[in-house]
Amino acid sequence: MEWCLRAGGSSGLLCSLALLCVLLDIQLDGVLGATQAEIEHHLEMGRKLLAAGQLAEALSHYHSAVEGDSENYLTYYKRAAVFLAMGRSRSALPDLTHAIQLKPDFLPARLQRGNILLKQGNTQEAREDFEMVLRGSADHSEAQEQLMKTNELEELQEEAHAAYHQGDYSGTINALERVIEISPWDPESRELRADCYMRMGDPQKAIQDLTPAARLRNDNRAAFLKLSKLHYSLGEHHESLNHIRECLKLDQDDKECFSHYKQVKKLSKQLDSAEELINEDRYQEAIDKYESVMKTEPNVQSYINRAKERICFCLVKLQLAAEAIDVCSEAHQRDPRNANVLRDRAEAYILNQDYEKAVEDYQEAREFDGDSIAIKDGLERAQKLLKISRKRDYYKILGVSRNANKQEIIKAYRKLAQQFHPDNFKSEAEKKEAEKKFIDIASAKEVLTDPEMRQKFDEGEDPLDPESQQGGGQRAWPFHFNPFESGGSYHFKFEYN
Repeated sequence: MEWCLRAGGSSGLLCSLALLCVLLDIQLDGVLGATQAEIEHHLEMGRKLLAAGQLAEALSHYHSAVEGDSENYLTYYKRAAVFLAMGRSRSALPDLTHAIQLKPDFLPARLQRGNILLKQGNTQEAREDFEMVLRGSADHSEAQEQLMKTNELEELQEEAHAAYHQGDYSGTINALERVIEISPWDPESRELRADCYMRMGDPQKAIQDLTPAARLRNDNRAAFLKLSKLHYSLGEHHESLNHIRECLKLDQDDKECFSHYKQVKKLSKQLDSAEELINEDRYQEAIDKYESVMKTEPNVQSYINRAKERICFCLVKLQLAAEAIDVCSEAHQRDPRNANVLRDRAEAYILNQDYEKAVEDYQEAREFDGDSIAIKDGLERAQKLLKISRKRDYYKILGVSRNANKQEIIKAYRKLAQQFHPDNFKSEAEKKEAEKKFIDIASAKEVLTDPEMRQKFDEGEDPLDPESQQGGGQRAWPFHFNPFESGGSYHFKFEYN
């Protein structure tokens, strides 16, 4: 040691290497000396934790046991058992294979591996494992049963592929039902059944098969791309975006996935932005955004239908009755069972004072969504408005729209009041008719220029109708006051409030 400290140059380098070797030998001796005890400790802790159901902790100890003794077939087998208990069969498979390589006649590992291979649809290798178990134990009942399933699976696989090549997709699906029952971890069978469902026009069932199939392969970009396109075609843009991102996680340079990602991302951003604008009551901007959606994706009906539905809603909110009725009617033709479209068109009809059609739409909407409180309340309001309109509709009396402001109401009132003032008529019959008309005009102005009374009328209640009053606190003019009952000549004065 002292020589090493004094040495320099090449002698010093040789000395350093010698020291390193000595240190490594000391460390290895220490590790090897303690390894067996540590391994036994990890195996015992793993067994206890596995029995207690603490799988993650048990797995950690088995990892340490395998690292401590990579030639012990039992440590691999026990770790595989934990993987299986955690539902991680693909992780268990290499450990079982390693255990078999170390001890080819270890039948429990053969049986477990055969079971996994059978569930994965790998009949050839599964058969070899089950036959090996039966060679060592001819009366092994589980191995016999699994071997019979393997034979059945091979026959069913052949039947399914034959039916598929003949274009018998229904027959293929029937055969694959049992195939997937035996081998639920086989991605190929699920992908084949998904293809049949797509060819038969049932994308939802195709999605149900492709979703697990995409996870059953280490790199299944094709399945993620199919899933994304299926969700996209159904108008489910968020789900489409999630699946195409999974494809890009596997390979960010995949051209087909990246191209589809750009399309989905653009459309999804437009749709989300449009809904944010609606939440902010920026309805005209939302309409513009939904029109952009239709330009971005003119070939998928789901998005066209969605855009039309939401533009219909926005036009109602903007109180553009005629435009809303046109767009809502087109949306209804595209999607006749859409309760939201019927509800919005009913509101447009109310704006247009066409209460009968509003009631009809609300009634139809209730057939498709009987639990909607908004539809229930809307129907009740439309029915009240229809009932009132058959008596007196103040908007119609003045000839103004339901969204007319106070100035427009007063202007219409003055014009009609001048036209129908009784002093403008000579015969008694004409004067009486004008008097009745004038009272209606004055009543309309009374209700529609008073915010509280107007709100009640808009909700389906006539604030000047004694039948609709509760508690006697409502004003009931003109039923209790007639400006022409004094007997003298009534001189009309225009109000400018």
